[in-house]
Amino acid sequence: MVHPSETASKGPIWAALLEPGVKHALFVGIGIQILQQFSGINGVLYYTPQILEEAGVSVLLESFGLSTTSASFLISAFTTLLMLPCIGLAMKLMDITGRRILLLTTLPVLIVSLILLVIANLVTLSSVIEAAISTTCLVTAYGPIPNILCSEIFPTRVRGLCIAICALAYWISDIIVTYTLPVLLDSIGLAGIFGIYAVVCVISLVFIYLKVPETKGMPLEVITEFFSVGARQIAAAKNE
Repeated sequence: MVHPSETASKGPIWAALLEPGVKHALFVGIGIQILQQFSGINGVLYYTPQILEEAGVSVLLESFGLSTTSASFLISAFTTLLMLPCIGLAMKLMDITGRRILLLTTLPVLIVSLILLVIANLVTLSSVIEAAISTTCLVTAYGPIPNILCSEIFPTRVRGLCIAICALAYWISDIIVTYTLPVLLDSIGLAGIFGIYAVVCVISLVFIYLKVPETKGMPLEVITEFFSVGARQIAAAKNE
């Protein structure tokens, strides 16, 4: 059975992007990809040694007789190994609790971790406490879910194009975050950076709560109808 929205448009594929339901889904897909990047997930991963060195973790490791180079290498290896089981756990939980619930429960943890990091840098807590908070922040994030959502929310006829547009938004945001993070690190320090990331995560939480549906076990027809109805409600609200 083909859903009516799948056959509504016979024109060019680009014209299908202007359909209210598709446009609404594309807004959600692009939005969650941009917010994910500006929450600092990839920026923190790319610059893990520099960030943790400024947070005092390398000083802690050097107290055990490790050189700066060895400490930096150990930090990168430890962070990567720590993330692997977390990603595996996230993939398992996505099928148990659902995508939306997992996002709404992990984001508050990330926000609290970032706020604690800001406080730690402002009041200069001990290196051990900063190391624990930094590790918590790095392993608690919504990494894989946005890409999975983008593969599930678009109608079949425009899915490839919509995913490509979302990927473009992802990589443009990634480039911006990657090249601005060292500048921000020098100008406003870790407290400022983590403060910005905390604000973005709060915006992400509100955005997901208001705009992102649960897609676990949902047929494509139901998801498509969700965005079509949402688009009609927005249009009706504007006309009132």
